[in-house]
Amino acid sequence: MNILSIQSHVAYGHVGNASAVFPMQRLGHEVWAINTVQFSNHTGYGAWRGPVFPADAIREVVAGVEERGVLPVCDGVLSGYMGDASIGEAILDAVERVKQANPSALYCCDPVIGDVGRGVFVRPGIPEFIRDRAMPAADVATPNQFELEHLTGVAVGGLGAAKIAASALRAIGPKVVLVTSLQTPETPDGVMELLAVDGEGAWRVRTPLLPVSVNGAGDAIAALFFVHWLTTRSAAEAMSKAASSVYGLLKATAEAGSREILTVAAQDEFVRPSRVFVAEPI
Repeated sequence: MNILSIQSHVAYGHVGNASAVFPMQRLGHEVWAINTVQFSNHTGYGAWRGPVFPADAIREVVAGVEERGVLPVCDGVLSGYMGDASIGEAILDAVERVKQANPSALYCCDPVIGDVGRGVFVRPGIPEFIRDRAMPAADVATPNQFELEHLTGVAVGGLGAAKIAASALRAIGPKVVLVTSLQTPETPDGVMELLAVDGEGAWRVRTPLLPVSVNGAGDAIAALFFVHWLTTRSAAEAMSKAASSVYGLLKATAEAGSREILTVAAQDEFVRPSRVFVAEPI
């Protein structure tokens, strides 16, 4: 497939496009990457260098790709961290151009807003833009638990509440919702859960909780879930494959004691996960 991925980028390490593009390529897909920022490293280090590109620069690159006459063969658009609402508008413009050229193309929005323990970490206006503009335009959404609660106003106090919240998000726009980093009072110790909900049902995957804290895993799992879902049209299968690959990737990262996710060194996990976690219907 051909995927247009509009996200941040770092030279050192793997977050944004630097985390999402290679896994999709390793699975055999062409990825047209448009970077919203070009940073030396992710901001978790506390210091970084590089520019943030204005929305017009994003539109300019999209226009150049369009002039190559290839948008009719673009299968999907993937977006992650937006930076500000103007970047979000440029992304939605790109989605509209792609869908005009190929009505069967789909849009996956990873609604990066914040996380449990950290709260909202994006600029003011971004959460509202994602809720009011991006989610209605999305076909697939991949929020973490915090973002799911923030977008829907539904407190996730258990698996049943998580299903209700995912259904509430589906009512806004996306047909398919993958919830990552799900931990409720019902979650067993030492386990991380993922939940996928579509029009046919809901499924859960449980993986062991690993002693690792790195940036970029969410970007990778959103990309993997999207391309696996585009290929299979099965939320359960896409979640199983994405969760298995990212677990293997994080396990290798933890064993190496690396601060950066080992996207390249553990690349076989994308095509042949060393451990497979099967989705169970709930």
